[in-house]
Amino acid sequence: MGRQVFNILKMFKVILLSFSLYYLVLAKDEVTVNFIKSYIANENKPTFLICNNLCWRKNEKIAFFKELSDAGIRSSSVFTERSSLQDHALLFFVDLSCPLADVALNISGHLRSPYRWLVLHHKINHNNYDVKNLWNLPLLADSEFVLAIRNGDKITLSELHKPSSNGPTHSSPRGYYNHVLVDTRTNREMFRRRKDIMGHTLTMANVIQDSNSSIYHLPRENRLELYHDPIAKRSWMNVHIAFQMLNATPRYIFSHRWGYKRNGQWSGMINDLNTGRADLGTNCVASSDRLSVVVFTDSISKFKVKFIFRQPPLSYVSNIFTLPFSFNVWIATILTFIISCVTIFFATKLETLSMGKTQTQLDGSIGDAMLLTMCALSQQGCSKEPKKLSGRIMLFVIFTALMALYAAYSANIVVLLQAPSNSIKTLEQLAHSKMTIAALDVDYNHFVLKAQKDDLRRLIYKRIKSEKGKGHFYNLNEGVERVRQGLFAFHSLMESVYRRIEETFLETEKCDLMEVDFMNALDPFVPIYKHSPYIELLRVAFKRIHESGIQMALQKRIDVPKPRCTEKMSAFSSVGLPNLRPVLIFMLYGITASVLILAIEILIHKI
Repeated sequence: MGRQVFNILKMFKVILLSFSLYYLVLAKDEVTVNFIKSYIANENKPTFLICNNLCWRKNEKIAFFKELSDAGIRSSSVFTERSSLQDHALLFFVDLSCPLADVALNISGHLRSPYRWLVLHHKINHNNYDVKNLWNLPLLADSEFVLAIRNGDKITLSELHKPSSNGPTHSSPRGYYNHVLVDTRTNREMFRRRKDIMGHTLTMANVIQDSNSSIYHLPRENRLELYHDPIAKRSWMNVHIAFQMLNATPRYIFSHRWGYKRNGQWSGMINDLNTGRADLGTNCVASSDRLSVVVFTDSISKFKVKFIFRQPPLSYVSNIFTLPFSFNVWIATILTFIISCVTIFFATKLETLSMGKTQTQLDGSIGDAMLLTMCALSQQGCSKEPKKLSGRIMLFVIFTALMALYAAYSANIVVLLQAPSNSIKTLEQLAHSKMTIAALDVDYNHFVLKAQKDDLRRLIYKRIKSEKGKGHFYNLNEGVERVRQGLFAFHSLMESVYRRIEETFLETEKCDLMEVDFMNALDPFVPIYKHSPYIELLRVAFKRIHESGIQMALQKRIDVPKPRCTEKMSAFSSVGLPNLRPVLIFMLYGITASVLILAIEILIHKI
């Protein structure tokens, strides 16, 4: 009898133990539910829990989801891809004791950022999924994959990731749960935990367009020939520092195009990124087409592409012979002329009446008075003059007064002949000016100028790309030399042009430089392959380079700013026919008027 009781108690003990283990393994108890709630609360992020292929009973799952709902946590047993705007909130929960755990872990492309994973493994019981297989999953540098190993009521948390796709999986402690969740991470930021990629090779595609010598100088960072491909060289210097921050092995390739889409195919640097030949590229301008292939992170080498030219001389855009005096001075000059004519008329009239016409050179007419006044105004003198002292004193006063006016006018004319104008400030004014419009003969100018759709920019492109010949495309040296000669607008990278200007321009030729933006584009950004696992690591590295001042130091060390005007004294320049155009027109009007008057006099004389 005692033997039977002992066997019954032993069987009951085995059944009770098996039931307890079964209850713990299936993670349906209060410990697991509280752990999941504590884990989500510790994340302190918007979270939507996805429990794919969970093998719990229906009533257990309902109770589980109800507790999550009461805690304010959204959850679902089915994953349906809808909008990528909520991907950062998704947290996948997988129980390795379930038969379909391997199916849940093999959701294509979801083992990486922005998705998060929490995988539960039961140490004291058989699992349907071998936990060692987790080390073979494609967990890359941006994966947030947490393995929770349960042993009784205690749960230990570890993070799994691979610094590179071909490297081993690394495990790092994340914390533990024993009725209270303890987070043992030294830093919550992923960058600080993953910034060591352990020598993995990262490749940068560098755009070389100005000279093939940049292929030699760029990786050596020797700062030689900086007027060739300055953007690529400065971008590489910044990226090389970022590689050192991430403990990455730097590698570089070269391309002769930024990358444009033609007939559905990408070219140049963008194609290198799209095909996986490179991880990131040289700073470039963001466009809607490129956003389908790459992600733009930060601007590490800002540049501008503009039209650079010298303002045309004032005599080319205005009648400088009307500019020396203000409107009030011109009115005063006319009044002085009228008063002089009247006084000389009365003086010569009295002289004629007292001495007679035979004793004087003047006949007392208004014509003689106007002739004398005009001679005084132009400081030319006249063959006719008064004989009496009163008339001569009056003529002397008029000559002396108008001499100062003549000197001031002449001095202003000389200054205005050398002065630059300020007439071209906008793209529209440049398009309708008489200046020659040209561009640097490189790849991006042929694409960028042609791609514009509005009428104004199309007009500028037609002026550059003439129907005959190759158009107005020049190399850097020839383009800058034509800018120096004047009446020439050159579309190019500002840094290269300004470096050449500093070497070739006189100080007096730097004072009238002007810029006009053609593209109106934002600052350029670093393109990174859209599906690269190193996007966030590189983005933060670039931010730290910028915030520490390293980026600004490199920029000031390499870039050449707009040349400053240190000597505003104008250099001598000869006067040409365009400067005298108003005078020649005035002479033409005068000759025409004199011929007409002569014809009228002859006609009247004959009649």
